[in-house]
Amino acid sequence: MRKSWGLGRPSGDRRWLLPFAASLLVSATLFLAAACGLFSPPSLADGDDDSILIDVATWDTASAAESEIKNRLLDSNSDSDDGDNPDDAAVNSDASSADPPRIAYLLEGTKGDGARMRRALQAIYHPRNQYILHLDLEAPPRERIDLAMYVKGDAMFSEVGNVRVIAKGNLVTYKGPTMVACTLHAVSILLKEGLEWDWFINLSASDYPLVTQDDILHVFSSLPRNLNFIEHMQLSGWKVISRAKPIVVDPGLYLSKKFDLTMTTERRELPTSFKLYTGSAWIMLTKTFLEYCIWGWDNLPRTLLMYYVNFISSPEGYFHTVICNSDEFRGTAVGHDLHYIAWDYPPKQHPNMLSMKDFNKMVKSGAPFARKFPKDDKVLDKIDRELLHRSEGQFTPGAWCDGSSEGGADPCSSRGEDSVFEPSPGAERLRGLMKKVLSWDYRNGSCSSLGYDQTKRDWYVPKGRG
Repeated sequence: MRKSWGLGRPSGDRRWLLPFAASLLVSATLFLAAACGLFSPPSLADGDDDSILIDVATWDTASAAESEIKNRLLDSNSDSDDGDNPDDAAVNSDASSADPPRIAYLLEGTKGDGARMRRALQAIYHPRNQYILHLDLEAPPRERIDLAMYVKGDAMFSEVGNVRVIAKGNLVTYKGPTMVACTLHAVSILLKEGLEWDWFINLSASDYPLVTQDDILHVFSSLPRNLNFIEHMQLSGWKVISRAKPIVVDPGLYLSKKFDLTMTTERRELPTSFKLYTGSAWIMLTKTFLEYCIWGWDNLPRTLLMYYVNFISSPEGYFHTVICNSDEFRGTAVGHDLHYIAWDYPPKQHPNMLSMKDFNKMVKSGAPFARKFPKDDKVLDKIDRELLHRSEGQFTPGAWCDGSSEGGADPCSSRGEDSVFEPSPGAERLRGLMKKVLSWDYRNGSCSSLGYDQTKRDWYVPKGRG
């Protein structure tokens, strides 16, 4: 028999009424709770606004909401006694709960630079750091062997084990990509051996420090570990025509002797999938960023490496273009190379050689390094004597030095605690530089279309863009 399901016929089963009434009650309760703000996030207590932290790395890649927060924080900082520098607290802090940083150095030289490299190594040595020495293929084998034997024969280097000499020199062509390859080679060694380091600095044999390693490690102990110090600006003007458009071949990629770049008459178009940047070849980059350059998990570093194989002055563009085209690292770029460099005006291809007449300007700059120095110039002796307090043939003294200096002995022949620092007046000069380059007014030019004046060491708005 077929049952009738007429809608107008009442049903005797009312079991559905109880669950329906319960669900209606729950819905009403939730609605009232939402209306009254019961499930809203707890509001900040009075005075809690200053506790909001924004990672430096997110500033230049912030969304609209993040930009609004950033502007609010900057506005609030402008009313404080510390000025408009959102990083003042970090720069001025003498204490840090984190383990003190470690720095990895690449010290590069060519034929005749062996003695200069030994002197520079003694001046920048600290048992907490890592050091890789590279004499390029143009240096005779005897000079490379002498450098390796010096490192092997030094009791401190042998005890700590933090100085390495690249046994087979790479051919480095001026203005070619081989210098970039040499830098990546040194980074790969550091990563392969699992060494501890936070920042990587490349120096040449013509560079020299203006502050002690205790000064550097002391100041950088209170800075965010994600900052990349790399002088940079967007490629424009004559550099586009003379560097990016020519098609060149670096003989150093396939020959065993050094030759100039080979130029062709053809020209190429500028890339459209990434913007080109340029700047100083001297850098202080984080381990995290350099791991990205080696591993290249989104393929950008490899793509740009292939592009810069065919580029004039690749060392002045590769890392700059990688970091400024990376969403993850763009906001970590600080536009300074940590060097004092004297240029002509307008700047020429090479900087001026430094001498005694530049000493006061070097000190006033607050930079931890300077270049270029002639071999064995008297100004180096003055730096050793007045800034580093270092005697000839000895290490720059620091809190880690636990020996006696009686009779002219090297106090650093005995090693103490390497995580304790004894800053000199150079630390205050360096802190002043950090306060400047980390200020928002200065970093506002980072990875933008602003120009960079090498002689004034400052950003400017190119004509037609203001």
